[in-house]
Amino acid sequence: MVEEHKIRQAFKDRDWNEIKSSNSWVIFKVMSEFVEGFEKLAKIGPCVSIFGSARTLSTHKYYKMAEEIAAKLVRHGYGVITGGGPGIMEAGNKGARDAGGKSVGLNIILPFEQEGNIYIDPDKLITFDYFFVRKVMFVKYAQGFIVMPGGFGTLDELFEAITLIQTKKIGRFPIVLVGKNYWGGLFDWVKDVMLKQEKNISPEDLDLVKLVDDPTEAVREIDDFYSKYLLSPNF
Repeated sequence: MVEEHKIRQAFKDRDWNEIKSSNSWVIFKVMSEFVEGFEKLAKIGPCVSIFGSARTLSTHKYYKMAEEIAAKLVRHGYGVITGGGPGIMEAGNKGARDAGGKSVGLNIILPFEQEGNIYIDPDKLITFDYFFVRKVMFVKYAQGFIVMPGGFGTLDELFEAITLIQTKKIGRFPIVLVGKNYWGGLFDWVKDVMLKQEKNISPEDLDLVKLVDDPTEAVREIDDFYSKYLLSPNF
């Protein structure tokens, strides 16, 4: 099995030539992904990243909401960035394209589940091997995050963004969670256990995210955040 082979390889002693040969290839591959990402995304202008499950069907209410949010964002002057795959990502790209806006897809090579969707602008599709490079692009080139219901990957993107803002490694930007029924229990636990019981975060950390229930609220949170700084999507 491939998984068993990888586990065994982690415990295998390797000589320096093997290590150097393997690591050199990885370093250059990572560099090439950063270069391509920086070159293409530096030109896209203000965008909002939309995250969510790749498994959400086109008939699901959250798919429809993501599509509507993306269209509204375009009408408010933003482009849309997604992970480039199916489900919520497809909905975001579809809404952006149908509204005449920029539709960016940061696809990831996986052994299952994901291929680039058909609603991405052809010149704005980038495919990555490495999750960490892809995550840098999401944060570096987005003016906000819209987080729809999703799985472990969605949680990964969400909490990485919160951590980077909390530790002041990046400037603050709006993080909007859509679906109070989906996200409410998680953030009740964050408030009751992480904050009140264990004191592992500060009260102000809870202000880094907003929970909403409809597309209009979601886009308003993005607009309201930047209006405080007298900025518009054309900055």
